[in-house]
Amino acid sequence: MSDRYEILATRLDERFGEQVARVASSCSELTYEVDKSDLHEVASALRCEFGFEMLMDVCGVDYLTYGSDEWTTEDATETGFSRGVERETVILDEADTFPERRFAVVYHLLSLQKNLRLRLRTYTGSENPPIVKSVVDIWNSANWFEREAFDLYGILFEGHPDLRRILTDYGFIGHPFRKDFPLMGNVEVSYDVDKGRVAYKPVSIEPRTLVPRVIRDDNRYQADLKDRTNG
Repeated sequence: MSDRYEILATRLDERFGEQVARVASSCSELTYEVDKSDLHEVASALRCEFGFEMLMDVCGVDYLTYGSDEWTTEDATETGFSRGVERETVILDEADTFPERRFAVVYHLLSLQKNLRLRLRTYTGSENPPIVKSVVDIWNSANWFEREAFDLYGILFEGHPDLRRILTDYGFIGHPFRKDFPLMGNVEVSYDVDKGRVAYKPVSIEPRTLVPRVIRDDNRYQADLKDRTNG
């Protein structure tokens, strides 16, 4: 990381103290975690005191299965392979509480005047539904970003002026980016002739194990296979 960012990190540590905690980054970007109770205060100071006048992005994250592998594949065979996984159906969205570090909101900030970038992350805690304070009053660009995080992850933003779905329809059930959202969804859309409009009904597709395969026995591979066999 460049000296400019180390200087910024020193200033941030002096200004916020224990309110923020620096997080190691594999891509050499300056990243901090902040408790959601301090989020609004820290965000306001980052704009007014440190010149981060532009909010580039706000996104939700679901860490439900973070760090867990469903399979280990070191190499692939010449005849193809299957990696289908039988998943146990677990509905956690209806629970009273969540793991404290399941849902997070990540903010990407840019200082145009100083040409610096900063990533800020806060966890929503254990309450259901997950909720953090909106930063629309600090960066107006957060409006649609927060609506997107609400739509896809079900994260509520306290104080948002118009928090409603932005990518899915009003009749959509659930939040599709949550890790426990069923792959087949909850409802499907069809045209109802009697009602004369599009209508929702329970999904009719049976859950099945998806089996990605590498197909070798087609014409694209035959010439190469013959060359290797003759050689």
